[in-house]
Amino acid sequence: MKINICGVEIDQLCFNEVVEKIVEHVLVGKEPKYVVTPNAQHIVLLQNNARFREYYRQAFLVVPDGVSLLWAAKFLQSSLKGRVNGTDLFEKLCAIAAEKQLKIFLLGGRPGASVKAKEVLEKRHPNLQIVGTYCPPYGFESQPEELAIINSKIREAKPDILFVGLGSPKQEYWIYDNYKTLNVPISIGIGVSFELVSSMVKRAPLWMQKSGLEWFFRLLVEPQRLWKRYIIGNPLFVWLVLKQRIGASKFE
Repeated sequence: MKINICGVEIDQLCFNEVVEKIVEHVLVGKEPKYVVTPNAQHIVLLQNNARFREYYRQAFLVVPDGVSLLWAAKFLQSSLKGRVNGTDLFEKLCAIAAEKQLKIFLLGGRPGASVKAKEVLEKRHPNLQIVGTYCPPYGFESQPEELAIINSKIREAKPDILFVGLGSPKQEYWIYDNYKTLNVPISIGIGVSFELVSSMVKRAPLWMQKSGLEWFFRLLVEPQRLWKRYIIGNPLFVWLVLKQRIGASKFE
């Protein structure tokens, strides 16, 4: 069952169901796949971006990272089962990977973030196998030699799950261009999660996460980086949802 929000078909799954499907595929699946965690920014971006839309169309799972998507679904007289936050998903899958001896690779993040996240997670889960971390330099996506290094490191490590923290839409583009050749069972773009887990960036209090105010907290913490996403992007998302509700736009 999927819910259409402004042209994005979102899986109607709760957090635990998403985790279960991912782990099941890692354990028994042979075909490489990827998981998308959309928020309001993603919805706005893909309206005029054919490459981003195709990335979504081919995803294994499309799960709602932002509380705004839950509100939108309700406003559109439908419902989603709950938020599937990317950072929470990252931490939960690492916990299960430790139990089931699955291998993890961390790509991206700010300098030092993936290494620090690795230290935090391995301390929390002594049996966790993080078989590699790599922080590519700025502009790596236009450097063939750097792209080859990244792919070589991942193929050599042979992870079961690849977490990519390059920011959107860069991380989605990179996954889409490389997931088949890397042959990793599951790849997931998780934005700033390495920084949050390693405490390089402070995460919103739990009450703000649950009430849908995490975006506001992040804006306060990193205003220069995020003002455009939230001050401009959020009203655009609301306008798109409103147009869908009144039938002014037909999203397919």
